[in-house]
Amino acid sequence: MSNTLQQRINRHQLLSELRIKLLRLHKLLLDAERDAYQQVWGQVSRGQLLQLVIHHEQFAWLHRLSEMIVQIDELLQSDEPLTTEAIAELMTDVRSLLSPGELGDEFAVKYDAALQGNPDVVLAHAEVVRLLVADA
Repeated sequence: MSNTLQQRINRHQLLSELRIKLLRLHKLLLDAERDAYQQVWGQVSRGQLLQLVIHHEQFAWLHRLSEMIVQIDELLQSDEPLTTEAIAELMTDVRSLLSPGELGDEFAVKYDAALQGNPDVVLAHAEVVRLLVADA
């Protein structure tokens, strides 16, 4: 197997693994947000939850993470080969997005709160960070 082919396979595997880890993190964050919503407004069905995720401001902060996952999907499905530069840029974007902070933008603040309140989110975050560090 040529070195170039192996590099392409490795890049694809890296993005696939990152996608899986971000999907898990997204699900945990979505579940936590759904639970918070239901404490105030009562139970919601899956269909209602989908509408809330799309349209309700309480869930809007999760759109950035959703968009990041879509970006990975597009890279994985592209007819163009994955470049080192494209992956590096994506990894930088993920690192930047997943930087919690009490004084940052809405995503950073809500992500920080999710990390403070949910050990499963902490573990999922650690898995993503581990992959980002391994790639650096």
